[in-house]
Amino acid sequence: MSAFAVTAGGVTLRGDDDGRGPAILMLHGLSATRRYVVHGSTALERDGYRVIAYDARGHGESSPAPSPDDYRYDQMAADAVRVLDDRGVQQAALVGMSMGSAVAAAVALGHPDRVQALVAITPAHLGAPTADPDRWERLAAGLEHGGPDGFVQAYGDPGVDPASLTLIRTVMRQRLARHAHPDAVAAALRATPRGAAFDGEQALAGITCPTLVIGSRDRLDPEHPLRVAERWADIIPGAEFVVEDDSESPLAWRGGTLSRVIAGFLAGAGMTPHAMR
Repeated sequence: MSAFAVTAGGVTLRGDDDGRGPAILMLHGLSATRRYVVHGSTALERDGYRVIAYDARGHGESSPAPSPDDYRYDQMAADAVRVLDDRGVQQAALVGMSMGSAVAAAVALGHPDRVQALVAITPAHLGAPTADPDRWERLAAGLEHGGPDGFVQAYGDPGVDPASLTLIRTVMRQRLARHAHPDAVAAALRATPRGAAFDGEQALAGITCPTLVIGSRDRLDPEHPLRVAERWADIIPGAEFVVEDDSESPLAWRGGTLSRVIAGFLAGAGMTPHAMR
């Protein structure tokens, strides 16, 4: 695995570049790191794809933004293009989870020549600022004053079953412990939801590349409403849509299975893996 660092605009983005074949750029969610797109699975690399994953500004091993306000979607979309440039990649599939799906959509709309295909995993953003900024303020303050435990306490109980709640809280603590600059993550929690990655949901109709939208059922993942993923799939021309069976745990949580779904879609979209050439 080849580690890299890209410095531009006062931010150093750190990531990994592994594998050979058509390029995939991974974009993670708010308060996550690059590990939490396919959850450590290396199936895509083994299948013959080149996987480039990096920590968003202020997250993981990447440096904080120059200002607490510098966590806007347009800045993160520009970061994604800078990573592609640094890696010498003209065109890639963009695979984004949650916040990362909104960043990926912004790149697909603003730089369509750079995006060969789009995979949007559990999108929660419909092109408008958050309707509940106080909630994000509570999460940011919880992280600042209480670390991962403070964040979990501020998150509260989303109304899932007890076993799922225990799992969610465990993953949250593990994820938040991976950040070198937790105060920067708190700044992102305040700033990012107050903006929009694109101008209203109908802007998604401008995405022209092959697109797969992966939803998650509300029973276990209410943070990423199924209706939002369905709306993306309805608006993006020709988009495919996948969601787990009601009896299953969310597909977005199962890295190996998720990777196989992504690989199957990309091969069908004309991105032939290196292993099949």
